[in-house]
Amino acid sequence: MDKIKDYKLILKQADNLLQNEHDLIANMSNISSLLYNSLPDVSYAGFYRFKDKELILGPFQGPIACMHIQIGKGVCGVAAKTQQIQIVPNVHEFSGHIACDAATNSEIVVPLIKNNSLLAVLDLDSNSFNRFDQIDAEYLPKIANLVSK
Repeated sequence: MDKIKDYKLILKQADNLLQNEHDLIANMSNISSLLYNSLPDVSYAGFYRFKDKELILGPFQGPIACMHIQIGKGVCGVAAKTQQIQIVPNVHEFSGHIACDAATNSEIVVPLIKNNSLLAVLDLDSNSFNRFDQIDAEYLPKIANLVSK
């Protein structure tokens, strides 16, 4: 498997999928499905929307998820607060981790920023340790940013 080649294909698919669609929820829904079904060893792919000073569950694929996350709490909340990608090789070692799914072992969260404001975060989980790396951190923001075009 060539991870970069796979991501380039997913990026192209995402761009084509979202052509001429401007509804945020529709775009989040299709990107969640695309990532969940295209990336190996991903147990959850979804969005948390920033609304009323918290993160609220948005479209996702995978097991049930937490519905409200405070800014600064858990991996998603830290990504939202810092507006920085969070890669967590072992969520059990992340201080304040919120265990929505006890089977999750690693996570990456990508903030979506539009017009210098937090719009949402993209959250991907895996049941494997060390699933996410710098290649994921390079391509996931490109894919996620298509959502808010």
